[in-house]
Amino acid sequence: MTATVVAVPDGAPDWLVTAVRDGGATIGPLSAADALMQVGATGGLPALSDQVRWVQLSSAGIEGYLRSGVIDDRRVWTSAAGAYADTVAEHAVGMLLAGVRGLVTAAGRTRWDPAAVARSTTGLGGSTVAVVGAGGIGRRVMALLAPFGVTTLAVNRSGQPVDGAARTIPADRIEELWSAGVDHVVLAAPATAASHHLVGADELAALTPASWVVNIARGSLIDTDALIAAVTAGRIAGAALDVTDPEPLPDGHPLWTAPGVIITPHTANPAHLAHGALAARIRENVARFVAGRQLLGVIDLGAGY
Repeated sequence: MTATVVAVPDGAPDWLVTAVRDGGATIGPLSAADALMQVGATGGLPALSDQVRWVQLSSAGIEGYLRSGVIDDRRVWTSAAGAYADTVAEHAVGMLLAGVRGLVTAAGRTRWDPAAVARSTTGLGGSTVAVVGAGGIGRRVMALLAPFGVTTLAVNRSGQPVDGAARTIPADRIEELWSAGVDHVVLAAPATAASHHLVGADELAALTPASWVVNIARGSLIDTDALIAAVTAGRIAGAALDVTDPEPLPDGHPLWTAPGVIITPHTANPAHLAHGALAARIRENVARFVAGRQLLGVIDLGAGY
C-alpha cells in the first residue's frame, strides 16, 4: 500500500508533525504530497500540483483565502471550523456574563459605588438568547448557557432544528428573529456577503435597554456606527466584542470609550490554547484522508465558508 504523503510548512512545529504522523501519514515535500497542512498563513499559498488532493487550513474563518482567490474547485479544502469551539464558546459566555452581572460597569469604577453597579446588573435566568450561527461554536455556546435557564433561539443556514434550541430560524428568514422577544444576541456566524452588517440600527432597535450583543465571529457582522449610537443612547445595555470593524481597532476610535462596551483584542482563541485543538483536528482529518473517509470542516465554496 502506498503511503500518504503530507507536506507541512518549513520549520513546522513539533505538534504539527506529530499530529500528521499520528494520523497515519508520512511527512514529505510538496512536490510529492497528496495533501498540504497550511498552518500559520492567512491568505497566500504555494503553487499546488494536481497531485495535492486536499488542503487543510488552520483558521475557522477563510475570508482572507477567498479574497486572494487561492481556493479552487480542483481539490478538497478544509478549515478549522468547529475545532476551537470550547475555547471560543467559553469566551463568549464569559463576556455575556460580564455584561449582565454588571462586571463591565464595575471594572471601570475607581470608587465604591454599589448603586451604579447594581443598576447595570441583571441575570441570564429566564432570558432569551439568540445564537446566530449555530455551528460548532454556536452549539457549544448553547450547551454552556443551558444551566442558566435561558431560552435559546438558533439561526443556521438550513433551518434544520438544533438540539437545545427552542426554535431554529433559517438564515434567509433571520428577520423573524428580531420580533421574537430576544434579550441577548451572540454572533458566531461566518463573515460572508450575506452576513455583512447583520446587526445594524434596525436590529439593535428591536432589542431592549437591558440587552447585550456578543460578537466572537467577525467584526463585519455589526454596523459599528449603529452600535456606538445604540450604546451611547442607552438603547441597549452594551456590547462585548472579541472582534471589531475595523480590526485592529485604532487607538482613539470611539468604540474604545463607548459606554457599556468591552473589547478583547481577538483573543478568544489565543495561539497557546489553539494548538492543541488544531492538532486534534489535523490528526483526525489525516486519519480520515488516509482511510478515504469524509473530512471534517469541508469548505463550501458556494456558501463562502
